[in-house]
Amino acid sequence: MGDADITASSWRQVEVGRVVLFSYGPYAGRLATIVEIIDHKRVLVDGPASSEDKVVPRHAAPLSQLSLTAHVIPGLPRATGSSKVKSLWEKEEVESKFANSPFAQKRAQLAKRRTLNDFERFKVMRLRKQARFEVSKSLAKVRASAKA
Repeated sequence: MGDADITASSWRQVEVGRVVLFSYGPYAGRLATIVEIIDHKRVLVDGPASSEDKVVPRHAAPLSQLSLTAHVIPGLPRATGSSKVKSLWEKEEVESKFANSPFAQKRAQLAKRRTLNDFERFKVMRLRKQARFEVSKSLAKVRASAKA
């Protein structure tokens, strides 16, 4: 028989230590980590943070309110206490890693776009048209030199 090629899935798994972002609800936009899996719809989360207004208290949260991030706190034991979670959170520098991730940067860009007024959106449109024109002009120059 032939050898089977087994690869891991690229899906983010619900696991203990996975850092999550609250999509909506009272803690929308805050980070937390999964401490325990209660059932297939709920998890126990704890979110220590550097600033007091970003802290998420330990509670059961439905998975429908959470977005799984790519970050995992390795070696986090199941149902561990808040002090251990906080020490591992700071050791792994979760907040700074998340802030530098493409996911967080895209969220910040979308939030900035939402605050633009009509005239600012018009200026963005004009700048994008100018950039697109410069790209097409340089592309046309390259094509012309390739034909000659």
